[in-house]
Amino acid sequence: MPLKFVLRPNEKVIINGAVIGAGDRPGSFFLYNTANFLRGREVLKEEQIDCIEKKLYFVIQLIYIFPEDAVLNLQRFAAILAETRDARPDCRDDLEEIERLVEARNYYRALKICRKMFKGGSEGSPNTSEGASEGAAESPVTDPAP
Repeated sequence: MPLKFVLRPNEKVIINGAVIGAGDRPGSFFLYNTANFLRGREVLKEEQIDCIEKKLYFVIQLIYIFPEDAVLNLQRFAAILAETRDARPDCRDDLEEIERLVEARNYYRALKICRKMFKGGSEGSPNTSEGASEGAAESPVTDPAP
């Protein structure tokens, strides 16, 4: 079953490393095969990192979006995960789940759990500490292995 997603006017999405943007009107799109998919509102820019949780999110995002650099970014992930464990012992279970998901190459779900750890505890946009992640794409399309 394909993944249908709608882009709002001027909204962007990253699919397999390519940035795709909507024009002045909303548009519906379908993904029919396996793809790494991240909405623009779920993308964290490096200059927006203001806490250890966002640092962890950012490195997972890099692994997900740029698989060609995964070896280096997985090393960074291990170091940042250790830092995060020291800084957030209250999130031990979430961090173990994130580690398991990254090892299983289920990066989108790891990002989703990481977003919950941001300040405020809500699963908001990585760009803010609050607000709901509207329509986040979670689909078999992003998870090639069942």
